[in-house]
Amino acid sequence: MSCVESVMAITERQKQMVMDSFKKVEPISEVAADIFYTKLFHYDPSLKTLFKSDMKSQGKKLMAALKLAVNTLNNLDALVPVLQKMAIKHVEYGVKVEDYTPVGNALINTLEEGLGAEFTPELKAAWVDTYKVMANVMRQAAYPNFKPDTFKNSKRYHH
Repeated sequence: MSCVESVMAITERQKQMVMDSFKKVEPISEVAADIFYTKLFHYDPSLKTLFKSDMKSQGKKLMAALKLAVNTLNNLDALVPVLQKMAIKHVEYGVKVEDYTPVGNALINTLEEGLGAEFTPELKAAWVDTYKVMANVMRQAAYPNFKPDTFKNSKRYHH
C-alpha cells in the first residue's frame, strides 16, 4: 500500500471529527503541549534526552506541526511529503521507530484530558486511526525496513 493509499484509510467523517476537535484544542495549545510532554516523559523518561531546546518553544513547534497536519488532512498530496520530510528530520534528532508509540499514547491521552466528555469513543477512534496512518507514513519514510503490517514494538513503557 502506498503512503497516499494508507492515508486514504481515514474516512471523511474521521477527518472532519479530527479537524473539528482540534479547533477546540487550539485555544488551550500551551496547556495541551505541557500535558503532552508530561505524559510522554512519564511513558518513556529516556525521550527527555532528545529535547535540547526550551520546552515552551518545543510545545509551540508541536502544536504548529499538529495544526498543519490536521488542517492538511483533506489535501493528501500536500500532507504526505510534509510528514515524510518531518520524519527524516526526526531521525537526525535521534528518534527511533518505536518512539512513535509513546508519542501516540501521549497524544490520545492529552486529547482525552483536554476535551473531557467531548472525547467520545468515536472521536478517540478517529484520532487513533489518524495518528496510526500518519505515524506509518512517517515511519516508512524514515526507516526503509519498516513494515506496518509486521512491526511489533517490544519496548516497555510506564503506564
